[in-house]
Amino acid sequence: MRCIGLLLLVLLVSGCSSLSYLHHSWQGQRDLLSRAEPLEQVLQDPATDPQLAERLRHAQQIRAYASAHLQLPDNASYTRYAELPRPYALWNLFVAAPLSMDAVAHCYPFFGCIAYKGYFDQATAEAAATHWREQGMEVYVAGIPAYSTLGWYDDPLLSSMLHWDDDYLAELLFHELAHQQFYVKDDTAFNESFASFVGQQGLREWRAQQGLDALEGDPRELEREFIQLLLQAREQLVALYASESSDADKLTAKAAVFSTLRADYQHWRDAHWEGTGPYDHWLAGELNNARLLPFGLYDHWIPVFGLLYARSSSWPDFYQRVETLGELPDAERAAALERLLEAAGKQVSVPKAD
Repeated sequence: MRCIGLLLLVLLVSGCSSLSYLHHSWQGQRDLLSRAEPLEQVLQDPATDPQLAERLRHAQQIRAYASAHLQLPDNASYTRYAELPRPYALWNLFVAAPLSMDAVAHCYPFFGCIAYKGYFDQATAEAAATHWREQGMEVYVAGIPAYSTLGWYDDPLLSSMLHWDDDYLAELLFHELAHQQFYVKDDTAFNESFASFVGQQGLREWRAQQGLDALEGDPRELEREFIQLLLQAREQLVALYASESSDADKLTAKAAVFSTLRADYQHWRDAHWEGTGPYDHWLAGELNNARLLPFGLYDHWIPVFGLLYARSSSWPDFYQRVETLGELPDAERAAALERLLEAAGKQVSVPKAD
């Protein structure tokens, strides 16, 4: 029955996608679930590496904190562990037109339209990217350490989630559980920004509960400064593409925006590091519209959710405010988000998925 349920899930999320993608998704999800073992079983196994055992115990503490203090879903998600034979759980493909910052969306009956498409195999994702590139589109393939099935399954803790430090793990778990807490069909930016805020605020509170220093000066604060550089470039491109300039002039100006971004990054990097910086590799890749899409989606509305949280008396109160906002019709929700964003002191444009 579990296999039948899995097949039904894949059928739902695949919709009118090709049969090959349906098979790919089914096989990938089935393989991932088959690798999952209860955490207690892994911890009691004498063959388990002591360092891994320590990380898993820490993950258990984070998971308990998520439900007890952040009021996130209290279920069996992240109570099992799956060792993956690859560095990432998925590779997400982002696609955009050369003169647009709107994502090409992929629509599914249950999840709605999403601004990216996930693949369990990197080669398959790259092949799909090549297909889009041949049609004149811009693409970006990004490795993803975790994803949420929105409560359809008890998502396991993955080895791909343990490649970084404990703060990263905590923020990631809070982020993924937030997707189970509330989800709006057809609005990737809302969903990802909400989950990103929960992850970031949850991490702040988790660190405080652990008696750790505040995040100021933490590498994640520098990461957010880096993201702001990218968002500024994105907004320049949004304004450019909406202008009355000819396509040829837009392409010339687009190249200038990316050139300026590289220069701004160089200046910012030199202010924080000597020699190479942690984001040099990312900037060394091809800069295009699709490469900037994740940052607009995952970070766009964070100030809005920060404002809602500041106005809330508790996490349940915050979630209720988010739910009320998310249940508005699309146009009303977009207008409300813009008003809240302006109130939060930052006015930017809305990323869409076409």
